[in-house]
Amino acid sequence: MAEAANGNNGAAALELDREAVLAANRALYEALENGDLEAVEAIWLGAADADDKHGVVCVHPGWPVLRGRAQVTRSYMLIMANTEYIQFFLTDVEVEVQGDVALVTCTENILSGGEPETEGELGPLVGGKVVSTNVFRRTEDGWHLWSHHGSPVLTSGDDEDEE
Repeated sequence: MAEAANGNNGAAALELDREAVLAANRALYEALENGDLEAVEAIWLGAADADDKHGVVCVHPGWPVLRGRAQVTRSYMLIMANTEYIQFFLTDVEVEVQGDVALVTCTENILSGGEPETEGELGPLVGGKVVSTNVFRRTEDGWHLWSHHGSPVLTSGDDEDEE
C-alpha cells in the first residue's frame, strides 16, 4: 500500500515539474513578445548555476553556436532591437522531465513585422516556422533555460499545387 502511495506522490511531483517547466517555457516566449530583456535573462541559468563562458548555449536559426550568458544576452538584445513586432504560437509542445533536467520540444509558429515603408505605420507581417529544443535545469529558485536550439522549417509553398 505504501508503494502505491509513493507511486502516486511521484506521479504528482512529476506532473508539477512538467507544469513548472511548461510555465518557464511559456515565460521565455512571452518575454520575447514583450521585448523584455530582463525577463529573458532571468529565464536563463544564472551565474551561480552556469559559468559565463560555457554555462548556457543558444543556437538561433541561421546563427552560429553562442556560448555563455554574455553572448546569449547580446543575441537577444540584437533580435529585440531589430524586430518591430513578434508573436509566437507554439504547437506540438512536448515535455520530458528526468530528475533535474527537462527537455521541451515545440514548433514556433512566428509572426513578425518588418520595418514600415512609411514612418508611423506598421510594417508588413511575415510568418515562419522554427522547431525548437529547449533544455531546462532545476535550480534552487526553479527551472531555468540551459540550452535553446532553433532550426527553421523550410516550406516550399507548393503544397497547394500538389493537391
